[in-house]
Amino acid sequence: MRTLIKHALNSDSALPEISIKGWVRTRRDSKEFSFLEVNDGTCLANIQCIADTNVAGYQDITKMTTGAALGVSGRLVESPGAGQAWEIQVTSLELIGEAPSDYPLQKKGHSAEFLREISHLRPRANLYGAVFRMRSRLAGAVHRFFEEHDFTYVHTPILTSSDCEGAGEMFRVTTHDASETKAASYGEDFFGKATYLTVSGQLEGEAFATALSNIYTFGPTFRAENSHTTRHASEFWMIEPEMAFCDLEENMNLAETFVKYLVKDALENHQGDLNIFTKFIDKGLLERLRFVVERPFVRVSYTEAVDILLASGQNFEYPVEWGANLQSEHERYLTEEHFKSPTTVYNYPKSVKPFYMRTNEDGKTVTAMDVLVPGIGEIIGGAQREERLEVLEENMKAHDLSEKDYWWYLDLRKYGTCPHAGFGMGFERMLMFITGMKNIRDVIPFARTPGSCEF
Repeated sequence: MRTLIKHALNSDSALPEISIKGWVRTRRDSKEFSFLEVNDGTCLANIQCIADTNVAGYQDITKMTTGAALGVSGRLVESPGAGQAWEIQVTSLELIGEAPSDYPLQKKGHSAEFLREISHLRPRANLYGAVFRMRSRLAGAVHRFFEEHDFTYVHTPILTSSDCEGAGEMFRVTTHDASETKAASYGEDFFGKATYLTVSGQLEGEAFATALSNIYTFGPTFRAENSHTTRHASEFWMIEPEMAFCDLEENMNLAETFVKYLVKDALENHQGDLNIFTKFIDKGLLERLRFVVERPFVRVSYTEAVDILLASGQNFEYPVEWGANLQSEHERYLTEEHFKSPTTVYNYPKSVKPFYMRTNEDGKTVTAMDVLVPGIGEIIGGAQREERLEVLEENMKAHDLSEKDYWWYLDLRKYGTCPHAGFGMGFERMLMFITGMKNIRDVIPFARTPGSCEF
């Protein structure tokens, strides 16, 4: 709609003719006129269409109720009404698709829980239309960032036999009946071995980074984690860059730059949709986004962070101790209360991190890093990878991983090994931060969570 209006205004006609198709948001009738608010989904704003009783198609006006699809032709004119610059003086109406009186999205407030039950209609609601436009535009910004930094986009497989995180929370993929025994189905299954939906494209990404230098992946990942929190879903999208000849510091530099780039892009280019999030979801949203763009990242080691938390005097729900993972409440305290700045924590205990992270000289920590932002906590997790073959083999033994299953991954250290690093950003978590939405189910078009795989 925005593009059509822009083109019409650039025409030579004093009163440009314009044709649009969209859905009725509201309709008001008088004796001689009807006022229809029409939206085609390309932006938050509706356009008012004024039709008198003589225009072609007006005989169907009573069927042009909220939710109905219609075509409108007319002249684009400046609007004398407040709150809108332009309106359409209708010359013809076409009813394309009716919306009966049981249409669920009438002009009233609806709860997030109700809208999740009708996820097929949810994008028509103003708020969720804005969320999913922002999702599209944020994805575009992701690709622009990596193109500008000379990264190669790699499509890593969705089906895999490798457990990147070593947690075992993976979805088994099989063509066999569920009643068959595991032992029988593994050898005779479609791929001849146990196969799963991927939890990460990182391992395959490393293979390409050791050939093409800087690469990134951006695609769906899956976790069979029985979690019902507002931050977890069974299917979600991950952005995972990998860089050859890269150490932890360079990895942190890229991660921090990436976060600032995405937030700045939203602030500069998508103010219209941000306004609805600020009005209805989080009145402090814009301030928090500017906080990340305008302030430098503070860097602190995990050990220093634990000392700060222990000395804080805060009564945290989860106890703080060296060797335990930091929780969201700890991460938010560091960014919002202590440093009052976005924060990167690095050098985590080896015992709480996966096998592929590079062991530091102290033997107790690894070159892991987490990027923290206010309101969310961790938004990026990454590490320098272990490039030393013998050390990687020792790590795999400590995690009870079979070298036979990861033979190709070990080959990357056998042939032309080099320091390399990367990170992962949960796309939905970043979207939650930029929109202010509090539940991951509300930034995914069709959420898959434990016990729910509708639509």
